[in-house]
Amino acid sequence: MHKMSIQMKKVYFDNAATTPMREDVINYMVELMQDNFGNPSSIHSVGRKAKAMMELSRKKIAKHLGVKSSEIIFTSGGTEADNIIILGAVKDLGVKRIITSKIEHHAVINSSEFISEKSGVKLDYVSLTKVGLIDYTHLEQLLAESDEKTLVSLMHINNELGHITDIKYVGELCQKYKALFHSDTVQSLGFYPVDFTDVAVDFITASAHKFYGPKGIGFAVIKNQPKIKPLIYGGSQERGRRAGTENTFGVGGMEKALTLAYENMDKEHAHVKMLKTYCIDLLKETFPKVRINGLSGDFEKSSHKVVNFTLPHPNFQSDMLILQLDMHGISCSKGSACQSGSQIGSFVLNEIYGENQHGLRVSFSINNTKEEVAYFVKTLKQILD
Repeated sequence: MHKMSIQMKKVYFDNAATTPMREDVINYMVELMQDNFGNPSSIHSVGRKAKAMMELSRKKIAKHLGVKSSEIIFTSGGTEADNIIILGAVKDLGVKRIITSKIEHHAVINSSEFISEKSGVKLDYVSLTKVGLIDYTHLEQLLAESDEKTLVSLMHINNELGHITDIKYVGELCQKYKALFHSDTVQSLGFYPVDFTDVAVDFITASAHKFYGPKGIGFAVIKNQPKIKPLIYGGSQERGRRAGTENTFGVGGMEKALTLAYENMDKEHAHVKMLKTYCIDLLKETFPKVRINGLSGDFEKSSHKVVNFTLPHPNFQSDMLILQLDMHGISCSKGSACQSGSQIGSFVLNEIYGENQHGLRVSFSINNTKEEVAYFVKTLKQILD
């Protein structure tokens, strides 16, 4: 007797945590693995070929961003890049104060707290508005308080709510008060056409797996700060700023993914924005008491791909809901993957609404459909009824 297998519908709505790789990126990386496997530090032809590919990738990435290729340092991802900049700013650039927010990624919050405790550097947190945006008036007040060398670290797009920070304005404030400015652009790069020739930012960080590229590769942009020393010591790779044999396949895949993201940005942005609009409309229709958290429903002030919402239901606050959705083939999250398993609610929502706040985050990709959104809302209602 043959067993009948029923294939469960799979819906992936956790694209703020990571994205599936584009097929073209996978194929390109396989090609590199087969035909361009050399160590770029080797001086023979195989090594030189790998080096040439890597440097061409660096130039292409730089062109997309409006920065110099010499300012790009390849890293293992956003977390390492954030650490290089924040720790390096204090240890090597003489920064005496860090201004950040309590809704940053943990790579920024924890590295800032670590270096503050270790070195005694002052750590200030900028306030948020009632809806969870950066309070720019308070930021300027903090900047005006001291003449000490300051680093401001504020992400471009928040990973839980999708809130967009006006990094152009923040850059202008930092210039006015002679502060250094670092922006974690992990959630925005490849989705928004930011030209950094027009933004007064000193440091940028990015990670390829957020824009349909491979995991384990990212970069830091460090402008006009040659004194920052390596976080990892060893060889002289990356102009002596990041030791270790370069991840050439990752670099190539990252460049390919970013190039495709820029080439298809308008069309793909429109598709994902349509899914978000449909999801919010369907949630409000199905659950009249739904709370769309922060400005997650405002397309001018939040990411086109993230919807974060809360329902007044006793089972909504449990990780069991995520598991129940997963049993129906739906992958979503309660917030940052870096804090999964926490029972105290979202640290981002707690900052806005008070303690023990829970939200469900769905984040869309170019591969998702309206039918999947309808299936998600229908399944959520079945679980909570």
